[in-house]
Amino acid sequence: MNTIDKISTADRKAIRKSVESALAKYRMYKYLTYDEREATITANYELRVGGSSNIPSDGTGTIAIHNVDGQAARRAYCEQVERAVDRLPRMEKFLITERYMGADSEYITDYSVYCHRFDPPISEGTYSKIRNRAMYKLAAMLGILKHEVN
Repeated sequence: MNTIDKISTADRKAIRKSVESALAKYRMYKYLTYDEREATITANYELRVGGSSNIPSDGTGTIAIHNVDGQAARRAYCEQVERAVDRLPRMEKFLITERYMGADSEYITDYSVYCHRFDPPISEGTYSKIRNRAMYKLAAMLGILKHEVN
């Protein structure tokens, strides 16, 4: 844990900001519905210049591919974040799931988590240490953290 504690405050804030944005993306993918594209069925008459590519476009096929690939990418991202959080130690996992992964996480404050959700309640300093360690580990597991070679 010594390397986590030796990180400067600016780097710690940058790591926290990037992990929080990744978790916000997770919440958006997990809790918001995915609007599928639909093919138009009305005829669209327009002048086409022949000989440009001689390849007919398949609008329905590209829409179907987009719908399937979009949902698969969202599902894969959510599973990746959930697997990373599941590998955290118990206290760090509890903090991340309570504060950042719920549907109403945007409205939950750090104070309400460390005073009301933890049993027994923990101090603000202990909460910050647990959060910083969890953020560092998540950044490493999600590939957000840039590894420096000495």
